[in-house]
Amino acid sequence: MSYAVDFGTVSTVGLESSPVATALAGLRANEARYFKNKYDHTFTVEPASDATSAIDWVSRILEKERGIVISARPLEATAFQVENIRMAYVFYEDGLSINVMYTIDDGGKRAVGFKLSDGMDVPEELGSFKFARQKSKLAGTIRGSYFVIKNEY
Repeated sequence: MSYAVDFGTVSTVGLESSPVATALAGLRANEARYFKNKYDHTFTVEPASDATSAIDWVSRILEKERGIVISARPLEATAFQVENIRMAYVFYEDGLSINVMYTIDDGGKRAVGFKLSDGMDVPEELGSFKFARQKSKLAGTIRGSYFVIKNEY
């Protein structure tokens, strides 16, 4: 069952098994607010069991580009297009959020972003990345990093 994320009232629906569920819900709400304000898009997620194509796409890009395999269990995911940008998000049980921004036009921006929920440690598989800090009213302190996608997906 899909869930339209409400950034007015942060809810842990679908994220309850995470040890940092409240912070992860804030991170998810932060993303929902961004897409609503910038693109007038309603950010809707599905349980991981219903979003395997989005999770598989993100996982394939991580493994092919950097040899990264995420060990945490995915809880929710979404894939959508705004303007000429294909987006995918996966929210993991440990508090990690991974997004892929993939401009459809040749020569456009393409990147993988990592965001760590407040209170979680950096996952071992992302230990080589440097994380910048960002304050969010919805999510507390978000630590983020990214890499540019070099191949076609």
